[in-house]
Amino acid sequence: MKTNVFPASSTAVSDGGWLWEHIRAEGRAAVAAEPVLRLHVESALLERSSLREALAWILAPKLATEVIRREALLAMFLDAMTADESIVSAAAADLVAVYRRDPACEGYVVPLLFYKGFHAITAYRVGHWLWVGGRRALARWLQGRISECFAVDIHPAARIGRGIFLDHAHGFVVGETAVIEDDVSILHNVTLGGTGKESGDRHPKVRSGVLLGAGAQILGNIEIGKGAKVGAGSVTMQSVAPHVTVAGALARVVGVPESREPAHEMNQKIETDRGIGKSWLVC
Repeated sequence: MKTNVFPASSTAVSDGGWLWEHIRAEGRAAVAAEPVLRLHVESALLERSSLREALAWILAPKLATEVIRREALLAMFLDAMTADESIVSAAAADLVAVYRRDPACEGYVVPLLFYKGFHAITAYRVGHWLWVGGRRALARWLQGRISECFAVDIHPAARIGRGIFLDHAHGFVVGETAVIEDDVSILHNVTLGGTGKESGDRHPKVRSGVLLGAGAQILGNIEIGKGAKVGAGSVTMQSVAPHVTVAGALARVVGVPESREPAHEMNQKIETDRGIGKSWLVC
């Protein structure tokens, strides 16, 4: 049973202070249990003074190239996380979200060191900081490297909240004007894209507490309402009301999730006809 979950919600995390102490304790335990990992864990965690430093030291070597080297990226990540403290607090909330929602996750060190979904979202946050600051060429370069290294393609202009669980991550695509609010859970091969016919604001808006099943394709400037669930493999091109489940090749309402925030439960079953009435419609 998982016992070291302190906040009631992952988005309640205000900073990584308390979390950092648990991460260091887990790191020491990992070294004792598996000495072959000692240098890796020490350089990434035990020799670092904060979660901010650890994030930079973990991401920089993964994204470095022969031309843009680790030292340059390390400095860039540290600069970004110092200038915008919300990057670190959001990463802390993401770590709590992963631990709370992933039954295979045995601690905070596991996603911090090994989960590419967490790495991709954290690196995107730095890219977004660059984009907002007018450094768009570097933000685009970072977007490309994230795609190459983690198989995740998030436009740096997209807006993503806290407490995000990106499970497996492979094939996740997010368009320029997409919005993902807090406490959303997303499985692999999900697309938040356009229909190919619009310009301007053309990508989905995913509200808090939503669960997006594996392979879900959500297209156009539509809204996925708070606490909704989109079934695996669904194609959704119309807005979805809050707290309903949609599924199908052209998604339609098929039921109501058992939880008000299905992102937290990670239950991908489709509750066919559960609690559904004629008033429940895809908007």
